[in-house]
Amino acid sequence: MSARVLVAYATKLGSTAEIAEAIAQVLRDGGHRAVARPAREVTSLDEYDAVVLGSALYAAYWQRDAHRFVERFREQLQARPLWLFSGGPLDRRMARADQPITPHGAEITKGLGARAHHTFGGRLRPDADVAPQVLQTHRFGDFRDWQKIVEYGYRIGRELDRMTFPPSG
Repeated sequence: MSARVLVAYATKLGSTAEIAEAIAQVLRDGGHRAVARPAREVTSLDEYDAVVLGSALYAAYWQRDAHRFVERFREQLQARPLWLFSGGPLDRRMARADQPITPHGAEITKGLGARAHHTFGGRLRPDADVAPQVLQTHRFGDFRDWQKIVEYGYRIGRELDRMTFPPSG
């Protein structure tokens, strides 16, 4: 039976939103009803069977919108299958290393019972709306590994395929 899945995300420059959209598309291709939405715009989880939550990383910190999402929906997240992802490293080697969730992200999501977490690379453009020192000290480029993102979406989909959800009304 297909699951109704929310892929919620907190992003500043759009890179994490694109990761969320890719995961949602993989889930839809696998027969699930998935939608990607900014975490700040979500007002209820009632229509979803499962949640994937992602946040951009800045200085190893999850975004405020992801933190607020968890605060608003903590009990509901604990009652649903949950997967996490972070987006951010601007270094191919670090992005490939599958970094664990940062201490800040772990503190925010503590006790939620997430089934998995994956860190994906980020993207920085020369025209990004960030502090000038960021543009001077970080590499430009797209460090996201789309194959790994798709594989994570497939992994989530396979786990959902083994679960039973009540029929949606």
